[in-house]
Amino acid sequence: MEELADAAGIPVRTVRFYRERGLISPPRREGRIAWYDDHHLARLRTIAGLLERGHTLTGIADLARTFESGRDVAEVLGLGEPSEETPVRLTPEQLADHFEGEVTPENLAAALDLGYLATDGDEIVHISRRLLEASAELVREGIPLATVLSAGRRVREHADALADLFVGILRAHSDETEPPQLRPLARAVVDAELSMALDRRLRHEAPDRPLRESES
Repeated sequence: MEELADAAGIPVRTVRFYRERGLISPPRREGRIAWYDDHHLARLRTIAGLLERGHTLTGIADLARTFESGRDVAEVLGLGEPSEETPVRLTPEQLADHFEGEVTPENLAAALDLGYLATDGDEIVHISRRLLEASAELVREGIPLATVLSAGRRVREHADALADLFVGILRAHSDETEPPQLRPLARAVVDAELSMALDRRLRHEAPDRPLRESES
């Protein structure tokens, strides 16, 4: 424990306190010797980083339990990584920086359940760089992360339905397992239709423009 505390740059009593609170896992014991490893050191550094970002020890303990109960990378990725998406590896501190003030056990549980996040040892993996950046930008625009995740769940339902539609249409007219035109054509149609739908909705809901004095 003394060596671990020295490597982490904190007092031994702090390590003992974290151990008693369940913030770090028990050491491996050989007789009277307790062995700590790089996993324990990484956890201590994570705790320090999250404390610097304003999290409380109680909140950090809740976050740790949420991560430990989440799915790992192999379970989320299944047989392989998404063919067109780039997973992103993050430390808990980096994730907190992306969503300042919004990284809560509830939001983490929702993201883990959606499969947006997975765990790999002491690292977090976000399944898609594009989704990560878009979600972070929405939060910066003032939209609560819980709302972003709820919307993501609804979008996935529609996306699954659209994928079924396009796969069924193209496979009905092609002998290939994945026709090469499937993805670009599906994206083009969905992007165009969504753009036009936004135009219709925004025009329909736009408030009447007030008349200037010269027009009244």
